[in-house]
Amino acid sequence: MLRLHHQRGLSLLELLVSLVVFSIGLLGIAGLQMVSKQASYEGLQRTLASQVAYGLLEDMRTNGSGISVYVAANDLGGGTLAGLPVSQCRDPDTPCSPAQKAVHDIWYWERTVDGAAELGIEGQTGGILFPTVCVDGPAGGVAGVYLVSVAWRGGVELADPETSQCGAGSGNYGDGDRFRRVIQVGTFIDPNI
Repeated sequence: MLRLHHQRGLSLLELLVSLVVFSIGLLGIAGLQMVSKQASYEGLQRTLASQVAYGLLEDMRTNGSGISVYVAANDLGGGTLAGLPVSQCRDPDTPCSPAQKAVHDIWYWERTVDGAAELGIEGQTGGILFPTVCVDGPAGGVAGVYLVSVAWRGGVELADPETSQCGAGSGNYGDGDRFRRVIQVGTFIDPNI
């Protein structure tokens, strides 16, 4: 009588194949996690840049008499404004002049892009990566269209944005500024209103 022996369980080869397939799946999940974190960080940078551009533009709109001070302060970011302004514009008994208010606003927004408000154990932890803030408008602080541009370093190479020259050629954004990201916001401001 001939007996047939039936195999039971998994062979070592089947186990290795399933382990390889499982490992490839885990690597794919890890890759998706990395891409997701990078996209989230890029979104955070863009959101902060947008808040700074709109905030600074709103300060310019409300302080029309000091508009020429805003335009004169160009290429902000990266700690270019070291100290606290002489007038902090907080004392209700001694109000600020429009120029003092403009200097304080510029100082505040530069600290925001640099992440000075977010401190960790080793120093500043927030802000935008290699920020540059540029303000453009008509000379002399007259009525016209004013633009606030915020440039920062992105994580992936792209074609250099042609919309603004803010931060271009500074060396912070790679060869040919291929890592440079720019958001630009503009509005019409009449300082006499």
